[in-house]
Amino acid sequence: MKAQFKYSFRAGMHIRGVVFAVIFAMEFVFVALGALGLLPFAALVTAVSLGGTAIAVMMAFNIVGDVAVCRRMYSAPGAYLHALTPAPRWKILLSSVITMAVMDIVTMAVVITGEVWMSLLLAGEGIVSIVRNAIVGANAPQVLSGIWSAALLLAGYLLTMMIVLFCVTVRKSVFYQKPAGGLLTALLAVGTAYAVSLSVLLLAPFGNVTRFGAIFTITLGSAGTVLYALLALVEAAALFILTARLMERKMNL
Repeated sequence: MKAQFKYSFRAGMHIRGVVFAVIFAMEFVFVALGALGLLPFAALVTAVSLGGTAIAVMMAFNIVGDVAVCRRMYSAPGAYLHALTPAPRWKILLSSVITMAVMDIVTMAVVITGEVWMSLLLAGEGIVSIVRNAIVGANAPQVLSGIWSAALLLAGYLLTMMIVLFCVTVRKSVFYQKPAGGLLTALLAVGTAYAVSLSVLLLAPFGNVTRFGAIFTITLGSAGTVLYALLALVEAAALFILTARLMERKMNL
């Protein structure tokens, strides 16, 4: 398992690592000089503009890095190493998913934090005082709400990732060399996403369901948010199991 994490990390950081290092260095310099009061107003405006661009650039290269990790599982020559390794496919899949999630979340968290910090400097707000007031003024319900909101975002991210990996695995196994295999995979992706959206109806007793044609949305309270996050994690786990079993059954490289 340790080796799988190592190789997945190398594949994912090959491109995005350089981009992240450049963006981090840029934001660190701007934040440090701004905190010391050495940047004029025009320079702070430029820093905030570059920080916003950096978020989009980092997001794009995170996608590129994730594709590189996925290619090691599904495309030659990297996939041959996966096929020959004695490790079960669920371990290979788990190492790839965790690697992508950690690198995506860490890089975006750092870049967004830097942008927020520079924006506060531009607005003339004191960073230390804002953080201190937020900590002192926070109560237990607010802290729990923040934690569960973060958990919900993470669960949604993992679920989206597993929908993509599940569809790619089906394309490489069940639909391989089938007539209109690409169309079938696209229909599978739409059907899977729609089934996931319908699953919110399971939480109807805890919120208000609204229908827009064939689409259902639900408004939940704090307790419902917890259940929503758990539901998304359960769905992501179910797709993970299905994907791992398909990878064990038959993979065409």
